[in-house]
Amino acid sequence: MSKFRRIDIHAHVNFSAYDADRDSVIQRALASGTAMINVGTQIDTSRAAVELTKKYSEGVYAIVGLHPIHTSASFHDEKELGVGGKEFTSRGEEFNPVLYRELLKDPKAVGIGECGLDYYRLDESTKAKQKETFRKVIALAHETGKPLMLHIRPSEKSGDAYDDALDMLASESKNGRAVKGDSHFFAGTTAQARRFLDLGITLSFTGVITFAKQYLELVEYVPLDMIQAETDCPFVAPVPYRGKRNEPAYVAEVVAKIARVKNLPLEEVENALLENGRRVWGVEI
Repeated sequence: MSKFRRIDIHAHVNFSAYDADRDSVIQRALASGTAMINVGTQIDTSRAAVELTKKYSEGVYAIVGLHPIHTSASFHDEKELGVGGKEFTSRGEEFNPVLYRELLKDPKAVGIGECGLDYYRLDESTKAKQKETFRKVIALAHETGKPLMLHIRPSEKSGDAYDDALDMLASESKNGRAVKGDSHFFAGTTAQARRFLDLGITLSFTGVITFAKQYLELVEYVPLDMIQAETDCPFVAPVPYRGKRNEPAYVAEVVAKIARVKNLPLEEVENALLENGRRVWGVEI
């Protein structure tokens, strides 16, 4: 029987927001029965995520990749990033599959990402670069057999990034099969959700579902065997921790909310989401 009751499939304890107390945050999660996957956004944070896995015998995994906002130089302010975020200017990174392929040799590097398309406040000149990079990432996923951690963020008044990403995932399939993975922090429509599900891609939700009612229809819609829970920490802490820095242990609140929305026993939902994590990411928990 597993010592873990939950898995936070998308955390960023590898980020600078945890420099002062990183081990304490991880130990709190593990002690609560919560495993985690720390997700990279550039080559340096990806390397940091892999290095973290080496410090813990179990329950800490990594996903490595290039976030779409880092494919070009761009400024990101603290107001947009939220609690725990620090304003920064992305240097812009060329996706180098050789470097990421090397990181993926680590047995605890379980996926590629976060990757995809981000059209929020988009400089139109970056869209082609994002798509070019995403194609290279999808090709690496086919080559390695690793699932994708998808970051897809549409423009403020449209679901455009979801539609474009879905079209690319379908068109870049091989032998009629699309790559597997998860669309993290899903905020699309039920029709878009259906397209992801038909491709075999799960949908995950953050602490936002504990205070934003517009997500509840989606949580109810997604089948229990195709849903995952995450914190996206240090961002978007759930109720009752709103306004504070988020951390992996708080994924318990997300899982509990999913159980309430689906009107299912908490233990049943915990077991199902843990199994989903094992199936999608191949984690041994």
